[in-house]
Amino acid sequence: MVPTSSNNNNLNDDDKNNKQMLSNSSLKLNEEDELQGSQKVDEKDIVLDNWEDFLHIDEAKKKEQEEIERKEKERKEKEKEEREKERKSVINNSSSSINYGRKSFHIKNDILMRKGNKKKIDNELDDDDNNEYRSAIVCILGHVDTGKTKLLDKLRHTNVQDNEAGGITQQIGATFFPKDVLDKEIKKIDDTIKCLSKGIMIIDTPGHESFYNLRKRGSSLCDIAILVIDLMHGLEQQTKESIQILKQRNCPFVIALNKIDRLYMWNKNDWSPFNNTFKKQKPDTQEEFHDRLKNIINELSEQGLNCQLYWENMNPRKYVSIVPTSAITGEGIADLIMVLVKLTQTFMLKNIQYHDKLECTVLEVKNIEGLGTTIDVILTNGILRESDTIVLCGINGPIVTVIRALLTPQPLKELRIKNEYIHHKYIKACIGVKISANNLEEVLCGTSLFVVNNIEEEEEYKKKVMTDVSDVFNHVDKTGVGLYVMASTLGSLEALLIFLNDSKIPVFGVNIGTIQKKDVKKASIMREKGRPEYAVILAFDVKIDPEAEKEAALLGVEIMQRDIIYHLFDSFTAYLKKIEEEKKQSKITDAIFPCELSVINDCVFNKKDPIVIGVRVECGQLKIGTPLFVPEKNIKIGNVVSVQSNKKNFDKARKGDEVCIKICGEPHVTYGKHFDSTQKIYSKITRESIDVLKEYFRSELTMEDWKLVVQLKKIFNIV
Repeated sequence: MVPTSSNNNNLNDDDKNNKQMLSNSSLKLNEEDELQGSQKVDEKDIVLDNWEDFLHIDEAKKKEQEEIERKEKERKEKEKEEREKERKSVINNSSSSINYGRKSFHIKNDILMRKGNKKKIDNELDDDDNNEYRSAIVCILGHVDTGKTKLLDKLRHTNVQDNEAGGITQQIGATFFPKDVLDKEIKKIDDTIKCLSKGIMIIDTPGHESFYNLRKRGSSLCDIAILVIDLMHGLEQQTKESIQILKQRNCPFVIALNKIDRLYMWNKNDWSPFNNTFKKQKPDTQEEFHDRLKNIINELSEQGLNCQLYWENMNPRKYVSIVPTSAITGEGIADLIMVLVKLTQTFMLKNIQYHDKLECTVLEVKNIEGLGTTIDVILTNGILRESDTIVLCGINGPIVTVIRALLTPQPLKELRIKNEYIHHKYIKACIGVKISANNLEEVLCGTSLFVVNNIEEEEEYKKKVMTDVSDVFNHVDKTGVGLYVMASTLGSLEALLIFLNDSKIPVFGVNIGTIQKKDVKKASIMREKGRPEYAVILAFDVKIDPEAEKEAALLGVEIMQRDIIYHLFDSFTAYLKKIEEEKKQSKITDAIFPCELSVINDCVFNKKDPIVIGVRVECGQLKIGTPLFVPEKNIKIGNVVSVQSNKKNFDKARKGDEVCIKICGEPHVTYGKHFDSTQKIYSKITRESIDVLKEYFRSELTMEDWKLVVQLKKIFNIV
């Protein structure tokens, strides 16, 4: 439509206040420019000067990327087809198989054993008749409110229903379940399975924190994990994060499908095995369970996991076992214990075989009244003794100290005893124990403890103990530009750094523990380096000292504090977008977009300042504020102060648009005398405006726009 002009009052100077912040561009960061003060142009910027090279390189990269994407798509489709076949097989069998109950489990168990697993276990036992097996270490993971803590509490009280006083014992940082208690629960389902080890040890603090801390040079001291999923809600954000953590650590796990008691009209049978209680439920309740189970199996399949109900699972190496449970009624708890024991004994006997070589991991550092600073450790293998010289990893270097006391809690039945802890001359694995010693304040959680026997060993262990820290520092950006990251333990810090590294977010500094003033000052260095967007502390599960909070406000440091890694990432990316928009807003007046205009003959409404004419955008983008130039006459005709179409105001016009524009700023220029419709009008770009476009508005320009930039550089002799 040919543009028309209303009276000139509608095209006033107030229109320039209608500038709109532009979005969807990527923040381009060049560390060397900021650090060295020298201006550099990246590869794409250089080739802009030679459009053919730019086009050639761009097409080559595009073809290469398309080939990579094609191969990746084929691989994913193949995997998806395989998973879909397996999933359909699982789903089709789940409804019928569940009714076989214990009988089906025994039959399939016999088949599994006949396939060679029983022979393998028997051979291992024959070869190692005198083997001693330590307790398997178990962690509990899952989303908030899935019932992790309640499930742990229910597991602790498996002997309460029989009014037993002994058995399960509370250790430092863990709960120990002895062989007798486990055998009793397993017997409810299968009296042929016996626990070969002394028991199992479940870490008391459920969640990622304890799992991160049970690490050992990239692997994990956690033997098996329980992933708790809410039957009523399915997979949630932290559940997916847990799955990724378990995959990264190659940690075997079982799924506790919790809250079966929340099913409609569920008829509870306290402490009953699942199959026993399930067959007593009404058909509608059973149908709801099957429907929810199918949905969750589908969701797990999307995460790359093949899962089956545990009694259907004939290949535990390939499929993850699902155990339906209720942390409220105790239903399915016996099943969960049996699956944990069976898996550890079928596939992990070598892993849980006890040996004298010390394996000890620091879980927590605590200040205890009367004892001072202590550390809670998990002793996985070996023996610790009073007066042992130990080497630990500290924030500022290795720590060498002597064990003053080895402490475990009083048995639950003896809590009335005034002394809270039992002192030991020595402690044998596998057990959670509290260590009292000097100079423990700076010990890093999630690191190893070593016992020193001579001077040579001390020097060796000093180097060895700090390898955990050096591994973590490999994720710190060597350019000295990036975020400042803090976490409560070395394990959680490492997990966060890996996530940030995978997300291409640079990190220049790290620390562990409460955020102090010194941390804020270090983070503020990014402002001095001209990178204010990185003057940020990402804090994972740590507290902030009040003085540090004041210092952050004073120095302009943003502190983002979360207890879930994904939430930290989301907060930072949102913050980056905000900073990016603010920068773009500040630079928008310096950004001159390329455009080529032609005057529409019968749409000249005012010939002198302000010139009001109708134009067609032949190429590029016409924006308010654009300086216009007629190269053929070598004359600047003014700046665009408003853009109008059908009497409506707009911020910009694109290729093919016909609009009415008002041009101000050059009183001596007259349409018809100095220029007319026979000449092309272009935006008067500069070297500085091109640089601004590259840095802040690159993604808002099309390939054709960039081609016009190259053309205008030649017209205006821009180097």
